[in-house]
Amino acid sequence: MSAPSREARMLEFLIPNNIVCHAVEAMLFASIACSVLGVIITQMNISSIGFTMTHAAFAGAAVGIFFGIDGTVAAVLASLTIAVILGPLSEKARMPTDTILGILFGMMMAIAIFFISYMQYLGTGVNTSALLFGNVVSLYREEIYALALISIVAVLFVLIFFKEITAVIFNKKIAEAAGIRVRPIFYALLFMIAISVSLSLNIIGGLLLYVWLVTPAAIAYQFCSTVRGLFLVAPLVAATVSVTGAWVGLQHSLPVGPLVAVAFSALFLLAVLISPKRRVPKGD
Repeated sequence: MSAPSREARMLEFLIPNNIVCHAVEAMLFASIACSVLGVIITQMNISSIGFTMTHAAFAGAAVGIFFGIDGTVAAVLASLTIAVILGPLSEKARMPTDTILGILFGMMMAIAIFFISYMQYLGTGVNTSALLFGNVVSLYREEIYALALISIVAVLFVLIFFKEITAVIFNKKIAEAAGIRVRPIFYALLFMIAISVSLSLNIIGGLLLYVWLVTPAAIAYQFCSTVRGLFLVAPLVAATVSVTGAWVGLQHSLPVGPLVAVAFSALFLLAVLISPKRRVPKGD
């Protein structure tokens, strides 16, 4: 992909450098979308959906590149397919969702590695490093706009269905008994994750996307006692770390995706060490 054109810049009034501007925009929108959705999947204890979806996008992009299809389009289609079949598959197989997710994860990872290895064997000259590790400076303007749109949709989804989401997080069966339509909320969540990870694939890389989905929520959890707090703190942490990482990485010629992933991991360890939740009250 070619470098983005000047007209795509939405933060031009803040960042005059074209490359840095696009990197910051991409990381900002990707981090908001992934962290907001990540709060839901971590609180529902279904974080395994995150790595299954990310590797479905990874596999779809690899297959798409092999057959000459746009990688982002193929990633979206593959992730949406997994989102559609996940629920019925777990019901018909009469197996726990985590088991189904583990099988799908292994299958998607195998497909991705097969096609990437086969393209290297054939010597097609296709560079798949962006799929693995991301490349924040090789995006079309449409991809950045799409990331901005999905981040807005994710935020609106939480704002509109906050009570329903909170009820499902608390107890899915009680929510169903109370008349909340759990399945539509669950599938809407799956579809948004599918689109978010697919659009973020070229920015962050298939091997690192899971960090963006889970770690900001895990960091926020160390300091927040309410779901509302998690939805506020997780995107703030994700955006701050991602934007700072993009800026520092480009200024010092460092790989942005891996740099931000390392920063998230280090911040999580620090958060665990200083978390108020680690304080055990002394006995009388």
